[in-house]
Amino acid sequence: MTADNSKITRLLKTARGQIDGILKMIDENRYCIDVSNQIMACQAILSKVNKEVLHAHISSCVINSSGEDKKSKLEEISQVLDKLL
Repeated sequence: MTADNSKITRLLKTARGQIDGILKMIDENRYCIDVSNQIMACQAILSKVNKEVLHAHISSCVINSSGEDKKSKLEEISQVLDKLL
């Protein structure tokens, strides 16, 4: 993977910390809206990580492929985008 591994790792560790915090909030029976806000914050981080990974895939794996491999890579990215949208 050609994405910025240190950036992705940092973001994923942050998301993991948020998930641990959400679990604690649930154990403490915290206010639903507060829990929901933390879930959305975690989703935003994961979305950012996914963008980084997909950008790296397009700028490296897809661009550097050729012929049938390029077609296959474009189909893969299209399937991922279908899931996202």
